[in-house]
Parts: sequence; structure tokens; C-alpha cells
Amino acid sequence: MYRIGIDLGGTNIAVGLVTEDGELKKKVSCRTCPDRAPEEIISDMAGLIKGLLADFSLKTEDIDFCGIATPGIANRDRGEVEYSCNLPFKNFPIVDVLRGFIPFKAIAVENDANAAAKGEAEAGAAKGYADSVLITLGTGVGGGIIIGGKILSGFNFSAAELGHMVIEKDGRQCTCGRRGCWETYSSATGLANMTREYMQKDKESIMWEAVGGDLAAVNGKTAFAAARKGDKLALEVVDVYIGYLACGLTNIVNALQPEILSIGGGISGEGDYLLRPLAEIVSRDQYSRDCKKKTRLAIAKLGNDAGIIGAALLDK
Repeated sequence: MYRIGIDLGGTNIAVGLVTEDGELKKKVSCRTCPDRAPEEIISDMAGLIKGLLADFSLKTEDIDFCGIATPGIANRDRGEVEYSCNLPFKNFPIVDVLRGFIPFKAIAVENDANAAAKGEAEAGAAKGYADSVLITLGTGVGGGIIIGGKILSGFNFSAAELGHMVIEKDGRQCTCGRRGCWETYSSATGLANMTREYMQKDKESIMWEAVGGDLAAVNGKTAFAAARKGDKLALEVVDVYIGYLACGLTNIVNALQPEILSIGGGISGEGDYLLRPLAEIVSRDQYSRDCKKKTRLAIAKLGNDAGIIGAALLDK
């Protein structure tokens, strides 16, 4: 028997065929085009699923479970997306609408960051750990919490918005309406913004050459790439960035004490260059610094497939 995992994003819809043990056999995708009616988006989703089933000569009844990972507030009890800032969904019955296209016997919906955390817990860096947290460093800072192997959703399915804990009172403006959110300092967007600020202080930095003199070309990789070459300004940017990131990670460790805290998203591609100094700061600053058992920091393993795999395994 197989499972279907769906990662519904504001840009792309990705659908994968997944085995019971979390192996992704194949995935297909298409553009989301979020300006359309919700039903049209789900129609395209169903089309991808049907094509995938045909590729493997499978029927609807060969699928044990279908999970949907979506941005926003996903009410698993009602099978609805209550709200998503990136999609035209408001109290949208996504499970019933998809079932209208394909009558799978079991379908569930979950927040995309939660689904990614589930994927890492079942088949990635956190496999074998009962309590884990996944942080994704992308456009924003996403978070997913697994306790006793289960997703911590909160009573209203809005838990684990870890990027929106404030680490600097009255700090940078966040899209959520607050100021000083961790996301504004530790996301790839936050890093790019900080890099631009620092670059304007030093016109001799090699980062200027790297972006062709165009600040708009700066991204989350710019400072790290230049820091690896020894650029003094870039090293300062990376040092400040890691400090902010470590602050949030330490807060999570102090609050939850997970067995493992995995870091995913684009910035995680920096690997040990990011992880080593982070681990040193978190180990030094956490309340449990003297405990024999401490949270392990790791780079997530599943990359962009975490949401698909986690969605497919939501019922486990």
C-alpha cells in the first residue's frame, strides 16, 4: 500500500507517492496560481494525483492515506484551512473538496511546517526521537513541534509559530504586526536585509562585487559566501546573524527541552559552518547547560521533500 503526500504552497503544488516507511517514490508539481478560486487549485492538485497514480498503475483503493500540508491555520478536526495569508482560503473545506475529485478513504490536512516536522521525525534527522522540533529558515521562520511522536497543534491549531516570539522588544517590524519577532532577524529575508544594512557601511566589501553592485541582488547566501573567503564585513554579519539565531534556539530549548532540534530551510545549506558556532552558543547559554543530557542540534535531512513525506505520514 502507498500514501499520497501533498505540499500546497503559494507558488507550487507538489504531490508525492510515499511508502509506509517514508520513502518518496516520485513527486510531481505544478504552479499554484493562487489568484484563482480555491476549487480550481484543488482541481489541479487532483490532476497531479491522478497522473501519479497512473504512472504506477495504481487505483484509488491502493492508497492508504492522503495528507495535505498547507500554509496557514489548518483545522484537522474539520478538514478545513481556516486562514492562509498566501492562499485564497478562509474556512475552506479542503478535505471534502479534494474527496469530491478523488474518493480516498482517509484524507487529512495540516500546517506545512508541522507536516515538515513530522516528516523529519518519521524519516529524517529526528527519526528515532520521541520529542523533536524543526525550525525552517526561509522567507520566514517556520516551526513544528513533535511531542511523544505527535504534532503539537494547540487547542486552536495555531501552535508552533516559533518565528513570532519576540527576541528584541520594539525591534524590527514583522509582517505579523508585532516588532522584534525572531523571524525578522533569523529568516533568510532577515539575513538579506541585515546584509544590505551592513554593506552600506563598507563599500570595499567583496559582497558588492558578488552582487554586481546591486543591493537588490543580495540574498541569504551573500554574507555566508563572502565570509568563507574571509571578508571582514561578511564575517561580522554572519556572527551577528548566528547570535540572533542562537538566541531563539536557546529559548526553544529552555521552553521545550526536545531531544533533537533540526534546522531546515535554505540557510541550513550552510551545514557545519552554521551548525558549529550555533551549537557552541546554545550549549553555553541554555539553562540546562550542566545536564548530562542536552538537546542535540542537527541539520534537517529531507529538504524540500519534508512537507510531502510528513503529510503522507500524518496519521502515524
